[in-house]
Amino acid sequence: MTTSQNPTAQAPYKQLRRPTTDRMIAGVASGLGRYFDADPTLVRVIFAVVTVLTGGLAALTYPVIWFLMPEEPPTAPPWPTAATTAAPAAATTTPAPTMPVHGDRGPI
Repeated sequence: MTTSQNPTAQAPYKQLRRPTTDRMIAGVASGLGRYFDADPTLVRVIFAVVTVLTGGLAALTYPVIWFLMPEEPPTAPPWPTAATTAAPAAATTTPAPTMPVHGDRGPI
């Protein structure tokens, strides 16, 4: 009996990967931001501050992470964002059923 695996199936765990679309240099900050559910711009700012505080030593970690972090396959589904996962509020609301007023017995 052979089993076939779906290559586009979602992994049961988070995967640390460099995206192909949302990147400035190599996608390291974007990949870290996606993995930790943080804004990639915030990750870039933190990385820049740490680089300044360490006298440039932290900048040496960027090429290492770039080399070690695999690139996201081009057939990967788009990353879920708040805009794509949240349903519009107006479309999901239904009016509350009206209750008959005391003494209202309907049509006679």
